[in-house]
Amino acid sequence: MLADDTFRTTLRTAWHLQPDGFTPLSGGMTSTTVSVSAGGLHYVAKAVRPAQKAQFEAGLSAAEHLSRHGVDAGAPLRTADGALTVPVGDHVLALLHHVPGRELEADDPLDQQWWGDRLGAVHRVLREFRHPGLPAWHWVRPDAPHLDVEDWVRPAVAAAVNTLTKLQVTDRLTYGALHGDPCHGAFLLDPGTGRIGVIDWGSAGAGPLMYDVASAVMYAGGSDRARELLSAYAATGVVPRAEIEASLDVLLRFRWAVQADWFAARIATGDLTGVADQSDNRRGLHDARDALLG
Repeated sequence: MLADDTFRTTLRTAWHLQPDGFTPLSGGMTSTTVSVSAGGLHYVAKAVRPAQKAQFEAGLSAAEHLSRHGVDAGAPLRTADGALTVPVGDHVLALLHHVPGRELEADDPLDQQWWGDRLGAVHRVLREFRHPGLPAWHWVRPDAPHLDVEDWVRPAVAAAVNTLTKLQVTDRLTYGALHGDPCHGAFLLDPGTGRIGVIDWGSAGAGPLMYDVASAVMYAGGSDRARELLSAYAATGVVPRAEIEASLDVLLRFRWAVQADWFAARIATGDLTGVADQSDNRRGLHDARDALLG
């Protein structure tokens, strides 16, 4: 991401922080992250491309809002002059408070209950949250050039978008701020306190809350494998049970279309952030294909 000297200088000048050490973290496909220790405390430095800045800062603001309301969300540590991010080379950099804990297990019934309950709590706290950087619903365009990467992609994505459009015309959906990608790995259980933090706000958006629910269900392996998650979320009362039942299948299909759209764009642009080579992007695209055409 950055040369060591540049990174240290940025932390000192922008945050007045003298790092004791830092370690690159693996995983993210939308950002580069580094674990930072300084003065006995732990932080996470996250960098994205400038084109992602508006959504990135919207997600940082959402995490800040949640933290003010008692939800551990990896809130940003603002710079000495109050900024959320600073430009560094060809990236935009933020420094976040570290959230301790283990990732929830997608197939564990108890973890699913915590997962669904915490997602509902997040939606409730974000009910009044607004930010101009949140992408407008929705961003998938069936005429996008990158959908030509394979013959099946455009018709499958278009069909999912059309079905969603019909649902939105006929059913009233509950809208609000979204995490955008609430996988089990974004929910961290601290065994020492029992608190569950929710991190990774880089995909934050605005839209039907059921989009987040469908995303979680996708990561849990589908509706049949996500029963505890769905039951716990429904019990929070943020979205009526009737809406959950009526919209889940459509939003789940659309979520897979988002996956297809995203990996198709990465393939078309040669984006290898967070992966070894294009075969990883193809694998993600084909997972979406199996879900949409299966």
